[in-house]
Amino acid sequence: MRITIETLVDASVDLVWDAWNTPADIERWNAASEDWHTTRSNVDLRDGGRFSSRMEAKDGSAGFDFEGTYTRVAPKQAIEYRMDDGREVATTFSESPGGVLVSTAFDAESENPVEMQRDGWQAILDSFKRYVEARA
Repeated sequence: MRITIETLVDASVDLVWDAWNTPADIERWNAASEDWHTTRSNVDLRDGGRFSSRMEAKDGSAGFDFEGTYTRVAPKQAIEYRMDDGREVATTFSESPGGVLVSTAFDAESENPVEMQRDGWQAILDSFKRYVEARA
């Protein structure tokens, strides 16, 4: 099953693109809730390049690595990647009168309910929007 989330970010495509792909920025916005954070991020933004982020509960009770390989990078337009578990993800960046529409479609995993996955990914995307708009 494919899940799609999106948000409209009131900022330039340059700012949106840079915040999406810069490790120091990713560490500031990449969390679904206040009790989680990203402790490290690495980005090799090119077709065949790798990415990884370490996401952890702030109380140290849980954590996981989010990793994969970029399969398509179209600067300031689209990023596609395959996660290490084989699921595919595609994110597009579309300029519009209100800013940049960021849309991500991803393959659901089988361990958690679809709604939980959608809500978690949307919460991270909403965090991204708040972070970028505060910098715009």
